Amino acid sequence: MIDVQFIQDREGNVVGFRMKGHAGYAAYGQDIVCAAVSALVINTVNSIEKFTQDSFAYDQEKEKDLVTFRITSAQVSTSSQLLLDSLVLGLTAIEAEYGKKHVKVRKKGKQEV
Repeated sequence: MIDVQFIQDREGNVVGFRMKGHAGYAAYGQDIVCAAVSALVINTVNSIEKFTQDSFAYDQEKEKDLVTFRITSAQVSTSSQLLLDSLVLGLTAIEAEYGKKHVKVRKKGKQEV
């Protein structure tokens, strides 16, 4: 299962995420759920990098099947917020379509950033 945990600031805005695991929907190289999730995540990170001025921390640990991303700018731009909200929407739709057995999306409680 792919476990995606979104990180929220104290106002409830998504400012990052932690993603771990594999969907297990199909064999390696043919798993459409993994491919869909990966495409959304990679596109979101690339879009924030290209289209915003926000600073962020990104780390990928392939051996642990772990990706972490977090906006580090003092103020998250409306563009980054829109892109992250779009990621939540897309991943939630995949979760609804293929089930929590393959993708689990959750939000970590509001916190100081």
